[in-house]
Amino acid sequence: MTEIPEHLRKRAEEAKAKAAAKKAAESSSDDAATSSAAATEPAAAEGGSKIPAHLLERSKAAKDRAAGGETAGGGGTATAVATAGGGGSTPAVMGPAPAMTGPGGHTQRLLTVVKSGSIQDVKALPQDKVHTWPHLLVVEFGAALACTAFLLFFSIFVNAPFLELANVNETPNPSKAPWYFLGLQELLTMFHPMVAGVTIPGMGLILLIMAPYMDKNPSNKPEDRKFAITLMTVHLMFWSVLVIIGSFFRGPGFNFVFPWDAGIFFDL
Repeated sequence: MTEIPEHLRKRAEEAKAKAAAKKAAESSSDDAATSSAAATEPAAAEGGSKIPAHLLERSKAAKDRAAGGETAGGGGTATAVATAGGGGSTPAVMGPAPAMTGPGGHTQRLLTVVKSGSIQDVKALPQDKVHTWPHLLVVEFGAALACTAFLLFFSIFVNAPFLELANVNETPNPSKAPWYFLGLQELLTMFHPMVAGVTIPGMGLILLIMAPYMDKNPSNKPEDRKFAITLMTVHLMFWSVLVIIGSFFRGPGFNFVFPWDAGIFFDL
């Protein structure tokens, strides 16, 4: 065991000395009260006291036992009481140093007494979460392999529609961007380039990024995710309409035309 610091040992000695002195004073007062009760017992008996003699004897024996227990529980240290001329009593200095023991004389360490359940949780609590690997990544890897296989077989049977080499002396009319950029090109015909190319797409992306933080519903059922489904549907429909207009309803000069009247000015 680790040694007790000197200041703590002295403080313990002083406290034990005060306790021993207090017990000694109480013991002396109890003895005086017992002797006075014993002296007055015959007189009380003669005067017609209502307390039976056997109860008085039992009380005296209990007080004697209590006084003896307090004297024995002092830790085995010798305490001397000196009587001064004024009749006061002064406790003497304690004898040997107290043993390094806990309450009741126990010498166990603290961790051997405290139960493990109160300082650490040894039971696994049920959780509704799973690890990313392998539960999520295996599914994503399988989906990536399926998409790769589909593109491979599709490219074997369907050739890419490449056009002829570009002629710098001839600009096609209308000049359209690839289909995935036609929505942005359609916005450029309606708004300023700063608004159509930066502000509107930026606001859409920020709204989609913030959507998971605004809708924290953990349910996987479509009927419980109305906000998320509505937001994604509006986004897809807005962009799909712009792409369709730019692909099939824009003719020479990027003017608005009806495809059933002027034809389709769009090549994949």
